[in-house]
Amino acid sequence: MHGEYKMPAGKLIVIDLDVQNGLLAGVRLSGDFFLEPDSALQRINAALEGQSEHADEARLALAVREALPADVMMYGISPEAIAVTVRRAVHWDPPRDSH
Repeated sequence: MHGEYKMPAGKLIVIDLDVQNGLLAGVRLSGDFFLEPDSALQRINAALEGQSEHADEARLALAVREALPADVMMYGISPEAIAVTVRRAVHWDPPRDSH
């Protein structure tokens, strides 16, 4: 599954993931944002792994926020924007062939 979100006044956020047995799996966050330190990316991916495919944006954002140490700097991205992107990935409906 694939989701994209351009944060207002921010950067493009992209999530690719699978759902296995109702849980997020193989979460891969990318985009044109910046995180310091770089290890924050792995922490975010790990925080989203195993979350319910039905988790709402507030729950997903909280999981991301709780996984990050206080010294992490996020530029052009936020836990809330990541959550929106995850929800878009889970609900993505590919275009259907009109023939």
